Amino acid sequence: MVDADVYINVQGDEPLARREHLEVLLQLMADKTVEVGTLKTPCVAEDIGNPNAVKVVTALDGRALYFSRATVPFGRDRSGNVTYFKHLGFYAYRKAALDAFCTWPESQLERSERLEQLRFLDHGVSIHVAETPFDTIGVDTEDDLQRVEKILVSRG
Repeated sequence: MVDADVYINVQGDEPLARREHLEVLLQLMADKTVEVGTLKTPCVAEDIGNPNAVKVVTALDGRALYFSRATVPFGRDRSGNVTYFKHLGFYAYRKAALDAFCTWPESQLERSERLEQLRFLDHGVSIHVAETPFDTIGVDTEDDLQRVEKILVSRG
């Protein structure tokens, strides 16, 4: 492994990645106490119920409480006053956190949701989440691919 202060992982299914995503992620990691960082963006209506658009719920201090393919938080009162955030496939790690991750077996929550970041939460490692206004579409299905193609064509 190459020595670095921070290791960045941009998921391969993020064709709409922007420089701004990395800038926000690196700003988050400027705090040396942050071991793992990632990004969220307000969830558009079409992605709220989409299990391929992973949702994230964060504490007031920006730490991730949970990631899910389900619609979380659940709007029990159906008031429409719930704000949903979509998790984006951008990660930053300190070496110690990444090394520890590699030694842990897949966790039950990780296996259930098929979300590797839950392994950190299961082991008590905080994931700090920064917000960006720049949404992306992770390409997991043919429909996702068509959405991305439409965006790229509209950009010329």
